[in-house]
Amino acid sequence: EHTRKKQRNNIIMKSLQEDIRQKEFKNVYLFYGEEAYLKQVYKKRMKEALLPDGDEMNFTFFEGKKTEPQEVIQMAQTMPFFAERRVIFLENTGFFKGQCESLPEYLSQLPEYLCMIFIEEEVDKRSRMYKAVKKSGRIVEFAKQDSDMLIRWIFGILNKEQKKITRNDMELFLTKTGTDMGNIEKELEKLLCYVLERDVITRADIEAVCTSQVSNHIFDMLRAVTEKKQQKALDLYYDLLALKEPPMRILYLLARQFNGILQVKESLMRGNANAQIAREMGVAPFIVGKYAAQAKYFESAQIKEALRDFAETEEAVKTGKIEDKLGVELMIIKYSQK
Repeated sequence: EHTRKKQRNNIIMKSLQEDIRQKEFKNVYLFYGEEAYLKQVYKKRMKEALLPDGDEMNFTFFEGKKTEPQEVIQMAQTMPFFAERRVIFLENTGFFKGQCESLPEYLSQLPEYLCMIFIEEEVDKRSRMYKAVKKSGRIVEFAKQDSDMLIRWIFGILNKEQKKITRNDMELFLTKTGTDMGNIEKELEKLLCYVLERDVITRADIEAVCTSQVSNHIFDMLRAVTEKKQQKALDLYYDLLALKEPPMRILYLLARQFNGILQVKESLMRGNANAQIAREMGVAPFIVGKYAAQAKYFESAQIKEALRDFAETEEAVKTGKIEDKLGVELMIIKYSQK
């Protein structure tokens, strides 16, 4: 199923590239998916191809959930001014998640001069908007790229810069950066600036320059758990596993986080101020502020129960009663539940 989906996505991407190359466009497009970098790349390419002379007069950009469908239709009905095309970009409108009354019907009768491009993070494939775009235009999903695709992409960039790297060092680089293409591009830029005239990128260069994404991912995941953002917490947990982070270290940090929240919560209940709590705990005041913000999501009894659960999970893993990845995943699920 995964292979079929990948092949289907490759065909759709090639179709989009062909539209841009031949300058033969559909009247409506939907770009969606987790890979924000690719979405932005193709958003830029489409704008340049549709409006080659930077024609801002016939370009309109709507953004956010307050976008009014009637305003969009009104703009779409406006004939282009001294040009063959009017272009409308609509980003993160939420039209593909909630109710959107008039637009689905309008999409079936778009004027020939119009090209509308929706750029969304999430879509509901059962929505009328999704079905309308599928019928009248082209839908492109920008999914997270697997490591083989990323390695090919990175090799492509390095070849253009006439730099070489071994496959093993490339894999080390990816363990540092994670799979986010925007982050990879930033880290590559740092690496290329660092090696300057040298034509081979070494392991030592990567260790010297590239920031590990593991620590960032861990703290983002801990925050997602304590703020009850379950899907985000799980996505980050799976990213950490892909970056070879040991599950038991994640559990240890989870326990440390909850212990800090409990200390701050109980100290605040005794009437102590943040500065005093920071002195007692031996941490910076801003950390106390973070713990205090997270403490409002939990009762003291629930935090104590979590700490007991974490200790029991650790024991169950050590005695072979449960597999470490699953044990930690169950804890994340339980304590990120709303």
